[in-house]
Amino acid sequence: MTNGQQDNEKKQEQIRVDHVVKEITRKINYLSENVKDLKESVIDIRREFWEDVTVNLEELDDFYETEASIKQQAEFLSERERSHGQFSERIDTLKRLKDSPYFGRIDFKEDDEKEEMPIYIGLASVMDENDEEFLVYDWRAPISSMYYDFPPGPANYDTMEGNISGEILLKRQYMIRNGELKGMFDTGLTIGDSLLQAVLGNQASTKMKSIVATIQREQNQIIRNEKSKLLVVQGVAGSGKTSAALQRVAYLLYRYRETLTSEQIVLFSPNPLFNSYVATVLPELGEDNMQQMTFYQYLNRQLPKSIALESPFEQMEYYLNGEGENFKTRKEAMHIKASLAFKAFIDDYLDQLGEAGIIFRNVTFRGKAIVKKEDIAKYFYSLDDHISLSDRVEETMEWITKEVRSFEKKEVGADWLRDEIELLDKEDFLDVHQRLEDRQPFEEDSFNDYTKEEELLRKKVLTRKLRPLKTKIKRKAFVDRLKTYRQLFEQTAYQRKTEGLGNAWEAISDLTAQSLKDKQLTWEDATAYVYFEKELIGFNDVRTIKHVFIDEAQDYSPFQFAFIKKLFPVSRMTLLGDINQAIYAHALHEESLLSEKLEEKHERVELTRSYRSTEPIVSFTKSFMPNGHLIEPFERDGSLPVVMEVENLKMVEEKTLDFIEMYQEAGHQTIAVIAKTLAESKELYELLKDRVDAELMTQETQNFGKGVAIIPAYLAKGIEFDAVIIPNASNENYQNALERNLFYTACTRAQHELVLLSIGEPSAFIQDVPTKHYKHYKVHAIFKNSR
Repeated sequence: MTNGQQDNEKKQEQIRVDHVVKEITRKINYLSENVKDLKESVIDIRREFWEDVTVNLEELDDFYETEASIKQQAEFLSERERSHGQFSERIDTLKRLKDSPYFGRIDFKEDDEKEEMPIYIGLASVMDENDEEFLVYDWRAPISSMYYDFPPGPANYDTMEGNISGEILLKRQYMIRNGELKGMFDTGLTIGDSLLQAVLGNQASTKMKSIVATIQREQNQIIRNEKSKLLVVQGVAGSGKTSAALQRVAYLLYRYRETLTSEQIVLFSPNPLFNSYVATVLPELGEDNMQQMTFYQYLNRQLPKSIALESPFEQMEYYLNGEGENFKTRKEAMHIKASLAFKAFIDDYLDQLGEAGIIFRNVTFRGKAIVKKEDIAKYFYSLDDHISLSDRVEETMEWITKEVRSFEKKEVGADWLRDEIELLDKEDFLDVHQRLEDRQPFEEDSFNDYTKEEELLRKKVLTRKLRPLKTKIKRKAFVDRLKTYRQLFEQTAYQRKTEGLGNAWEAISDLTAQSLKDKQLTWEDATAYVYFEKELIGFNDVRTIKHVFIDEAQDYSPFQFAFIKKLFPVSRMTLLGDINQAIYAHALHEESLLSEKLEEKHERVELTRSYRSTEPIVSFTKSFMPNGHLIEPFERDGSLPVVMEVENLKMVEEKTLDFIEMYQEAGHQTIAVIAKTLAESKELYELLKDRVDAELMTQETQNFGKGVAIIPAYLAKGIEFDAVIIPNASNENYQNALERNLFYTACTRAQHELVLLSIGEPSAFIQDVPTKHYKHYKVHAIFKNSR
C-alpha cells in the first residue's frame, strides 16, 4: 500500500470515528434528558407517596385496598429508581467510549456469504441511530472472540445457535485518543506488538488498567473459559494474569447477566493495598466490583475479639528475621500445619470428640450457674452418636434454651427485680401502662392493675437482663472451642495419631498449647482453628457464591485450599499465581496449588510471556530462577539493570537518593524502594524521610499515590512501578530458596528501571546472572564516621 493510499485510508477511518463519536454524543444527550426527567419523577413520587395514599384501617376491605395502593406505589418508585440507575451507568460508559470508541476491527466473511462484514470492537456496544446495526461490538460479545483468537484466515466463533465459521480478511488495531485517530496497525495473531509497545512504554499507574485492547490469545482462554469447575493459571511475573482474571469477571457478568451479579463473585487478594490497586478495573468496564477480601480478613472475622490473630505478614517477618529460641520449632510448625496430614489429624480428633472430650462452659446468670457444664456434657453425650457433632451441638442449644425459659418463669418473682424496676425509665412505665390499658380498658380494680403492672415490669427487666445470655447461647458459647482445641496439643490429651507429623511434634505441641493459653493464634494455626471450630459447632457453607477467584494462589497451603473448597462447595474456582513468587515458609515443603501435580480435576493455562518489564529487566530476573528459561520477555527495549556494590548503610542512603532524583528528573512518577522486610523498610524510611518525600507502606496501607514508596517485598505483589531500587541485594540478605523467590518478586515490580544496591558482595543469585545482562559498579566510601 502506497503512502497516499495509507493517508486516504486513515482519512476514511477518521471519518468513521467522527460518525461514531457523533452518535455517542447524541445518545448521551438523549439519555441525559431521560435521566433528568426520571430524577424529577422519582423526587415527585417520593414527595407525593403518602399524599396519594388514604390510610383507612377501620374497614377490612379498605385496609387491603390501602395495602395494595402502597405496594403499587412502592413498586412504581422502585422501577423508576432502577431505570435512573441504569441510564446513569450507560451515560458513564458512553462518556468513556466518546474518548476512544473502539480499539480493534476484523473484516469477517461468513461461509456462504458474498460480502465481508466489518466488525469494530470496543469497551461496550454502540448501536446506530435506529438501534438496528452495531457501530461497535462489546469486546465480550461472541463474535468479538475472533479478534483475540485468530489471525487473518479461517476463523469461527460460538453462538447460542451453534458455531459460525468463515474467514477473517482484515485484522486492524487503532489508537484513538479524544476522538482522534492517532495510529492504526494491521496485525496477525498477536494483538498489538505496536499497540503494546505504546501502552507498556507509558508510566506505571497507581491503579491497574483494563487490558481489553491488548488481550492476548492465551489470556483470552482464561477470560472466556465457561466450562471448568477449577481453572488454574500459572503465569510468570508481569504476564497479565490478574488483569485477565478481572476481565474474566467482567466477561462472566456480561455473559450471564440474567443470572449472575457481582455480589455472587468473591476475590481473595494478597493484601488491602492490592484491593485498592485493582478497584477501578471493573467500573471502567461498566461493571460493579465483586466482593474482595484477604484470607486473613475472612479468618479474623470468624474469631472473637478476645483472640489475637497473627497476620501472614507478621509470620513472614518472624520467619525472615529468623530469631528467637523457638524459631526452629515454629519453622517446622509452619510446614506441618499447612499440610493435609494435619487436617487429617484434626479430623481424627473431631471423631474422638464424638465420644468424649468436648469442654463445655457453665451457663451463668448473675454469677449463678443456671445450667451446669456437667449437665450440658451429660445431655450432649446422651444424644445418638451417629448424629454429627454440629447437629448435636444444635440440639444441645435448643435444650439449654428450654432450660433457660424454665429458669425465667421461676426467676420472675425474685426479690432483686424489685430494685431493678426502680431504675427503669419513665418510657418503660408508660409502655407497660399502655399495654394494660389495651388489654382491659374498662376494668376499675386498681389493686389488680398494680399487681399486673408489677408483673409486666418484672418480665420486662428480666427479658432485658437475659438477652445477652440468650445471644451467647445462640452463638453456642457454651462450647469452649479454644480450650477444646488446645487440648489437642497438651500431653494429657487423647491417644493421638501423630504419624507423618514429624519428630518435632512434641515441641510444636508445647509451643502451640502455650500460645493458645495466652489467646494468641499464630497464622499457621488460624485455618486449622477456624476449620475445627466450624466442624464442631456448624460449618455454614456459602452456596450463594458462584465464582471464587484466588490471586497469589501459590501462597495458599493445601489445608487452606481444602478449607476454601468446603466453604464454597458449589462455586467455580479460578486460581492465579506464580510458583516463582511463593514466599511463605510452607512453600518450601508443600506442593503448590499451581503445580501440575494438583490432585483435583482442573484445566490449566500457562502464561510464560512477561509484559510488565523491559526486555533487559526480564532477561536479568529470569536468569537466577531455576525454570527461568521458560520465561519469554516481550520485546521492549530499555536500560540494563544496575548492580552497585557499596561499603555501608550510609552509602545505601546516598545512592538511593541519587537514583530517586535521577528517576524523577527522567519523568518517572512511581518509584519504589523495595526492602526485604518491614523492619528494613522502616530503617530506610527513617534515614530518607527528611531528605525526600516518601511514603512507608505497611500491611495497613490501603492506597498509594504517585511518588516514592518504601515497601517490603511481600506487600509489593501484583503492583508495578516505573522504577525499583533494591536497597540491600547482598549475599547476606538473600540466600535460601524462599528468599530467592522474594528477591525475584521485588525485582519484577520494575516496569522501566531497576537498580540493586549491595552492602558488600552481591547475592549469589545475582552472581548466577551472565554479566551481559546488567551493569556492575563498585563504589568506595568517602564518608567519615560511616556505619
